[in-house]
Amino acid sequence: MELRYWIGFNLVKGIGPAKVRRLLDYFGDLGTAWSAEPDELRACGLDRRSLDNLLAVRARDDLDLALQRIKQIGLQVLTWDSPDYPRNLLSIAQPPPVLYVKGALTPADEWAVAMVGTRHASAYGREVARDLAARLAASGVTVVSGLARGIDGVAHRSALDAGGRTIAVLGSGLDEIYPPEHQRLAEAIAKSGALVSDYPLGTQPESVNFPPRNRIISGLSKGAVIVEAGEGSGALITADFAAEQGRDVFAVPGSILQRSFRGTNKLIQEGAKLVRDAADILEELNLALVTEHTQARMVFPADETEQRLLACLSAEPVHVDELGAQMGLPISQITGTLAMMELKGLVRQVGGMNYIAAKEARAEYRVE
Repeated sequence: MELRYWIGFNLVKGIGPAKVRRLLDYFGDLGTAWSAEPDELRACGLDRRSLDNLLAVRARDDLDLALQRIKQIGLQVLTWDSPDYPRNLLSIAQPPPVLYVKGALTPADEWAVAMVGTRHASAYGREVARDLAARLAASGVTVVSGLARGIDGVAHRSALDAGGRTIAVLGSGLDEIYPPEHQRLAEAIAKSGALVSDYPLGTQPESVNFPPRNRIISGLSKGAVIVEAGEGSGALITADFAAEQGRDVFAVPGSILQRSFRGTNKLIQEGAKLVRDAADILEELNLALVTEHTQARMVFPADETEQRLLACLSAEPVHVDELGAQMGLPISQITGTLAMMELKGLVRQVGGMNYIAAKEARAEYRVE
């Protein structure tokens, strides 16, 4: 089973997205890479430390037992090859090769907003986070945060209380909930959303794990809202990742006399979008019509034109002019149909009026 090799390489310290991609390009699949001789692995470009770590894990860990344990505690494992791997996250540079999920990720989670902030939240910050998260969740937007004390916890709870979905991204294995007082909150999130981590089971919540996980919080989202953050707050790392990933960054203004708002006020000064209420976020990210987006996505190819377009598309970009020539249809009809298909999540425009079939559509209709 190929999945166990993805899990195996995820256990190896020093082998991240770039090295996994190199292994796939060199060996063709991770099963072959897992059993390769040291000389072959060196030829592939693995450094000495990564190679030593890999050989140690190969000798020590039983991948079948690891997979069995994952299944026993009810986790789902997603890889780059999984049709359910989150589209937003897959679009970032070097997305995590493996995601462990407790609960469920759904297509509706594509319309997500990250909400993070200081662990030492003020009464004002908590109230703002509570209101924003509740209103976003009530509008059908998934609220993504990090399960931390303070703003994160308020955002998760408010989304749940509003009857919405929320995703918590952990800086530990999913069997190591942190902070411990959020155990019940984590259980509630898993029932109405998902707990997510790219760290294998047994990984402790060490401080070095949290900055890297912030790239997943922003990567899962259309934009990131920083509610309250001092100048040294970890929430600002999420803002940096969001900007690098091309996501919109939002910040809540606070008193210039309060240290815990120096970070958010500085973000606004540097160009982050000022948030007065949830409508500012919904309008800027075009999320006011999430319900309509979701309903449209539920309608897969509705007519012959959509079906023919899907048959012409693959993972390789095709220009609308070429599609028109292949199908013998007016460009206006092609572009109109593609616009509706993009709303459904069947196709994606990749620039210059070039289109590809979305990963979900390729999996559903076996388009290669």
